Amino acid sequence: MLPRILLLALVLTGSVAAADWPQWRGPARDGKAPTFEAPATWPDQLKKGWSIEVGEGHASPVVAGETVYQFSRDGGDEVVRALRLADGSAVWSARYAAPYTVNSAATGHGAGPKATPTYAARKLYTFGISGILSCFNAADGKLLWRKEYSKDFSETSPLYGAAMSPAVADGRVFVHVGGPGDGVLLALDASSGSEIWRWDQDGPGYASPIIATLGGVRQIITQTEKFVLGLDFGSGRELWKIPFTTPYDQNSVTPVLLDDLLIYSGTRQPTVAVRIAKTADGWTTRPVWSNADIPMYMSTPVLAGDLLFGLTQRNSGALFGANARTGKLLWMGPPRQGDNAALILSGELLLAVTTEAELVVARPSADGLNVLKTYEVAESNSWAHPAATGPYMLIKDKTKLTRWSVR
Repeated sequence: MLPRILLLALVLTGSVAAADWPQWRGPARDGKAPTFEAPATWPDQLKKGWSIEVGEGHASPVVAGETVYQFSRDGGDEVVRALRLADGSAVWSARYAAPYTVNSAATGHGAGPKATPTYAARKLYTFGISGILSCFNAADGKLLWRKEYSKDFSETSPLYGAAMSPAVADGRVFVHVGGPGDGVLLALDASSGSEIWRWDQDGPGYASPIIATLGGVRQIITQTEKFVLGLDFGSGRELWKIPFTTPYDQNSVTPVLLDDLLIYSGTRQPTVAVRIAKTADGWTTRPVWSNADIPMYMSTPVLAGDLLFGLTQRNSGALFGANARTGKLLWMGPPRQGDNAALILSGELLLAVTTEAELVVARPSADGLNVLKTYEVAESNSWAHPAATGPYMLIKDKTKLTRWSVR
């Protein structure tokens, strides 16, 4: 029998046609970069390739073959761009009106978009900050279908704007629409946008769903506004649900899975692990460990075997290593690393891009963090997750997309 983590990788890489960096957190949606070509010796300076203005927003770039796709804002419009990886030149662009008023508590984060597009089966799926879901032909930018939900909900996005990145698998798109306390997690036909099933028991959070097989049942796992839950992939039937809230309803950390151990966290809350199991009487979610020293705000951790690497909210942001099976904190890095860090694993390397646009290249282990190099990769803050493929790292800052080369 295949391990569940391998099953998850096969599910997701199969659904996105083995593109280089096709979605949120890479090919298997787990922060790992299988096609990244790290140098044997890291240079004193990275090589700056092209850098172009693409507009505001936290959506990450995605890469399929020789094309980069970027989703951003230009004034009152949301814009999708297809660019050549080689030189940043335009292949196509598409825009639509998407006026949005930023919540006063999130002014510093801008008017989005925040959700990363997903490339699958030669289509590109985008989810705008106000809850507009679109499907484009990835080759030429032709709009294939679009959904907006203003007639269904009084609010079409959570308080700080839609941020969950759509998941696509086996001809289905999974997206959580609606606003505070009133939303639906939908499975839609990827070709037509028609509804397959819905779960309507809570509004959306800001985390993105993962797809996994537990207890022999394939399921969608995500954080909503008030829960962490698993839904049956085929029918949308609720399998299990764990109450989980954070101050100001900021559930924003994508859960990670080690075999049947689900690890999740949130701002000012402990990081916890529960064992998900199917029994004769239904499903159980048994707590395994809880660690209040490593709460996470927006930064999703990565797994390397039985090791969990992340950025804790404590100490004004610090990288940490923990035993993923026991929750024991193994080490804590230097403080004041920032509000957020986007984490990537490439072989034995940990690549962390902080909010302050510093790229930290390190070799982590159970014993500590060996920092090899640090680089400045933007002139403004970077909240978007980078894309790492071939010898390149693609960094989206406030308004620019830049291709850096590591050799």
